[in-house]
Amino acid sequence: MAGSAAERAFAEFVAARYARLVRTGYLLTGDRGHAEDLVQQALLKTFRSWHRLEAEANAEAYTRTTMLRMALGWRRRRWNGEVPTGALPEAASADHSSTVDTAEVVRRALAGLPPGQRAVLVLRYFEDLSEAEIAETLGCSPGTVKSRCSRALAALRAAGLLVEDSHKSR
Repeated sequence: MAGSAAERAFAEFVAARYARLVRTGYLLTGDRGHAEDLVQQALLKTFRSWHRLEAEANAEAYTRTTMLRMALGWRRRRWNGEVPTGALPEAASADHSSTVDTAEVVRRALAGLPPGQRAVLVLRYFEDLSEAEIAETLGCSPGTVKSRCSRALAALRAAGLLVEDSHKSR
């Protein structure tokens, strides 16, 4: 990449999108440290390809796709049996335990899903992508996206995180 204008544009992109990319990475990996590593590696690849990207929207899509592919590759290669916790005593504060408990249950349920199902849920409900956009990002058919989403939601229902809407048919 030549020129300081391109470097400034990339720096502005990172400043504007870094927090969102880390949140997406966290949802994909279930670990803040891994999420930050994932984002850093994806941003390095984005920086190397910056000259080919025409707009910031393309850069965000490119970075997100890179993150997904890397996260799915990591899940295939690495053993994920242990999840370190840092259960340190905290100072007394207002009781937010029900919110924290729910977030932990959701995080564990997401972590228990196969990587493809997890990626579909993150893209659909966090990134708000359409089924066609998800299929393009993951390199699969829209039918595969629908079935992965359906299986993932069924697993979350089985874990008690989602309930069927009994008023749906009215």
